[in-house]
Amino acid sequence: METGKTLADLVITGGTIVTDQTSFRGAVAVKDGRILTVGADESMPAARETFDAAGLHLLPGAIDAHVHFREPGYTHKEDWRTGTAAAAMGGVTTVFEMPNTDPPTGTVEALRIKQRAAAKAHVDYGLYGLLAEDNLDQLDGLVAGGVAAFKCFMGNTFGNLPSPSTGAMLEGFEIIARHGLRISLHAETASIMAWRQRKLMAAGRRDPLAHLASRPAVVATEAVSRAAILAEWTGARIHVLHISSGDELRPLREAKARGVDVTGETCPHYLLFDERAYDDLGSIIRVNPPVREQHHQRALWEGVRDGTIDMIATDHAPHDPAEKVRDDIWTADCGFPGVETQMALMLTQVNAGRLSLSDYVRLSSTAPAKAFGLHPRKGAIVPGADADLALVDMARRETIRAEALHSRGRITPFEGFETVGAPMHTLVRGRFVMRGRRLVEDSTGWGQSVGRIQSMPEPRLRHVEETTAAITGTFPAARAAE
Repeated sequence: METGKTLADLVITGGTIVTDQTSFRGAVAVKDGRILTVGADESMPAARETFDAAGLHLLPGAIDAHVHFREPGYTHKEDWRTGTAAAAMGGVTTVFEMPNTDPPTGTVEALRIKQRAAAKAHVDYGLYGLLAEDNLDQLDGLVAGGVAAFKCFMGNTFGNLPSPSTGAMLEGFEIIARHGLRISLHAETASIMAWRQRKLMAAGRRDPLAHLASRPAVVATEAVSRAAILAEWTGARIHVLHISSGDELRPLREAKARGVDVTGETCPHYLLFDERAYDDLGSIIRVNPPVREQHHQRALWEGVRDGTIDMIATDHAPHDPAEKVRDDIWTADCGFPGVETQMALMLTQVNAGRLSLSDYVRLSSTAPAKAFGLHPRKGAIVPGADADLALVDMARRETIRAEALHSRGRITPFEGFETVGAPMHTLVRGRFVMRGRRLVEDSTGWGQSVGRIQSMPEPRLRHVEETTAAITGTFPAARAAE
């Protein structure tokens, strides 16, 4: 391509480009929503618009693989317009949205409802389909309908979707493995949590720490181990959501060593809070899985640094403030906003020396892009990639205030946190959706489904002759092995 003879739509000059490996002074030219060329300022083609990024770092836009935008069914908490506005303000250019809405995204009809709601998005998105006990006959249709991944609730959370039996999980893994899509797991064992919560309630425990007591680390360790065994048996690809304990890292490391295609994420609240938050914040800190004791926090940071934990996500889960502030911990809704604050919080940790800026790019963008079949179209600043960029001022100081968030769920445990480093401008496919710390209002509807570019590796099926479909004759083993 002779870039010197091509008129670019936009050239961004004078900044520092950051990849998952290195950083360098350079410029980026954008044409038709994609990166045309990367190089020195003087090598850039002529452009309709030039943007001076002096003093800023150019990062691949963050990819948040774990958000809840609450539409349909709970739009008083959030909707696609407000949720993706928060993402744009937070330097997040792609989100993967969860299926525990009303109706749950467990049927093709429900998926169509969700797709219509997502048409308001400011940023690009993938939609999770639900893997449950009663919708195994819908999984193939959901894949054909355009889901980017699946979500399995091994433990209960908002929406109270029943957790599937291990038998249903195995059959679901068998079906989804044929398509090669990744299955993300709320990896907590429902029966242990239900048992302990009944005991705690009977004992009169209503205090915030009762929530932590009902969900000890073993509930996650057991669930991760069980899911990894099912994935190993079937060849399914899995992703462990919101890792909250150091104990989960052992079965995660062991599964990776055995060749299981498993990735894992943690969230800022697990890295920045410990058990003291229950005294400081009460029911506001209630989240599933719970924020844990300080030794777990230390182990999670080690997992981030050594690569056991692949990515940072947020579990953005907004609620009305009145639904969060309760004297009875069991009646307080679980979760809080995160998609708008994640980048500023983690850049603050970069400035504090806890990880490098390239580490952050790997955790927030490159790794999720690779895990969900979007790389190198996303998660990279290279010619041909989507021009999804976060232009960051590493010295900008701000204070997190719930009233300033763009989410409807204006209550956050990070209230009053002072951050150093913030996204100043966000571009999705070459278009500014946030500019100068202000939302570009007319960018609503600009977001597109990642289905247009997603390309997962070929499935690597195992034990095809022993799948539920094979033994019942509904999907012959010979055909499954093709």
